[in-house]
Amino acid sequence: MQGNDLATILAWVLLWAVVIGTATLFLLRALRRASVLVQICLVVVATVAVLVAGMVSAFNAMFISARDLEVMWYILAMASVVAVSLSLMLGAGVSRNAARLVDAARRLGRGETLETADNQQKAAPAMTSELAGLAQELEASSRRLAESREREAAIETARRELVSWISHDLRTPLASMRAMTEALEDGMASDVSAYYRKIIGQTEQMTAMVNDLLELSKIQAGSLQLRAEPLDLYDLVSDALSDVAPLAAKRGITLDGGGDRECMAVADGPSVARALRNVLLNAIIYSKPHTDVHVTVGRDDGHAVVAVQDRCGGIPADDLPHLFETGWQKDPARGSAAGLQGSYSGAGIGLSMVAGIVKAHGGRVSVENVDGGCRFALSLPAGGGTAANNVQGGTS
Repeated sequence: MQGNDLATILAWVLLWAVVIGTATLFLLRALRRASVLVQICLVVVATVAVLVAGMVSAFNAMFISARDLEVMWYILAMASVVAVSLSLMLGAGVSRNAARLVDAARRLGRGETLETADNQQKAAPAMTSELAGLAQELEASSRRLAESREREAAIETARRELVSWISHDLRTPLASMRAMTEALEDGMASDVSAYYRKIIGQTEQMTAMVNDLLELSKIQAGSLQLRAEPLDLYDLVSDALSDVAPLAAKRGITLDGGGDRECMAVADGPSVARALRNVLLNAIIYSKPHTDVHVTVGRDDGHAVVAVQDRCGGIPADDLPHLFETGWQKDPARGSAAGLQGSYSGAGIGLSMVAGIVKAHGGRVSVENVDGGCRFALSLPAGGGTAANNVQGGTS
């Protein structure tokens, strides 16, 4: 074959490739919404067409015999059939897997849980790496959505129970206030001043509950404003012990405080004092009468820690993870035995608020069973640094 003949053949092949390739691109653009099977077959047919056009140009340039030309046509026909058949098989597999993924996405949209990747691999043909990766992502999304739905259901249940318990806790003092005001109105009260004192006490009780709810809503919304400054936790604990001392004396509970005389922390004083008071109230309410509540202040791993140990007899291990959940309570009537109302009387918001306040400070709260009771530990960032001002905190 002469050099001119070779150049001619290559020129014709290039021309056919450009023409067929351009036509194929236009067709692919027109059929971009068609099935992947159609698009794969179109690409294969275009490739075979370029090959046939090139071979025909070569045959004409080489002037081969009719018999040889017939043989070459048979070879090209067989190669074309095999190529198209393989493209159909490949396209069908890809199309089938794509349809499976579409069905999986549709079921995911309906809220169904998809099978695990292992079960999918056993029940279906192997996919390409890209489609297999997509299937795994769909399965992971299905799992995350299922977990999200479970959390949403748990939150909704807790919300309903919280509303129910708060309604119950508000109904009791309101009924008592109504009865006392009717007695005052009818002139049936033997000790008018005592009735007034009781009404004021009931009002303060409901005010405290509403304040707790407002504080908790700020914590959960992430809008709790904290003005952090260096403060001595020992002094804060001493003030909290003084506040709850009358209640402890009424139940025969001995309050025992101790630890580091000077334990600095960077925190918002009013909110931490509220959290400490709630933990102490919880310890007093659930401790057995005529026992003791032990409070210690110290340091641990660079944090200032306040620990409150009561004599409640312990908490079931299955209940420990739920203590800081909003609205959770083991016994719907808890607190009634002590004749007490407030943060821990049934609304189930006291410990949740404690956890929210501590977490908003960048600290952590924990509880564990100890001999004869349980131990709550509030860990806060230790002092020594520059105080942060107007820190916005919240819980997720």
